[in-house]
Amino acid sequence: MSLTYGSYLKVPELLRLQVPASDPPEHDEMLFIVIHQVYELWFRLLLHEVDRAKTELSAGDLFGAIARFKRLRTVMKTLVGQLDILETMTPLQFNTFRDRLEAASGFQSAQFRALEFVLGHKRPEMLGHYTAPGERAMLEQRLAERALQDHFMDFLVARGAAVPAALRARDVTRPWEESTELQAELVRLFRTAPDVTILLELMTDFDEGLQEWRYRHVKMVERTIGNKRGTGGSSGAQYLRRSLFQPIFPDLWAIRTQL
Repeated sequence: MSLTYGSYLKVPELLRLQVPASDPPEHDEMLFIVIHQVYELWFRLLLHEVDRAKTELSAGDLFGAIARFKRLRTVMKTLVGQLDILETMTPLQFNTFRDRLEAASGFQSAQFRALEFVLGHKRPEMLGHYTAPGERAMLEQRLAERALQDHFMDFLVARGAAVPAALRARDVTRPWEESTELQAELVRLFRTAPDVTILLELMTDFDEGLQEWRYRHVKMVERTIGNKRGTGGSSGAQYLRRSLFQPIFPDLWAIRTQL
């Protein structure tokens, strides 16, 4: 049998994955399932693209990294836009099936947690929330590997930047922390290397996009469930608020007052 659109993309298998838990199915549960499954696909693509960006940065591939962060930025804009669709569901519509979710929660998304780890927001204590062997092993691997910022240091060294030795030798299982010494080098590159500046601004765009998505996600949760506790034992909007305004590249934001 020759390859077709449906067989290549596994469309029949894909369309069998939307299974409402309510019986009879509540109309709006389909929207909820589809949106969250699509988010998981986008998270998969983001991980795929960030892994490539890490390789390009360590290889000193400026133009490859520029193209990569353009794509990452565009994906983040798409993720933000999809929240508009989810917000067409009212709190009353969500409550028609919310109790069917039981302990299931977006807080448990292993792919999003992996994305946080890859982007330097590493919290080893979060591993305790994942007991499925496959998810736990994947997250342990992501926790132990160098974050995107570490590969960015490789790129900066190749460009002649004096990256502090402490950053090069840091414990990669810990969160990334900003450095005033690194900031001085970034300011110098902004002023002397316009081609590198293009990359730095795209990295900032991507960072801003992730922060925008977090903010919109918080407001969507507040709009839908207010201050109720989230499913899965999380504190709902209260937990999500703590993640706001935590940039991936804090040094790129800190230097704005120096430019």
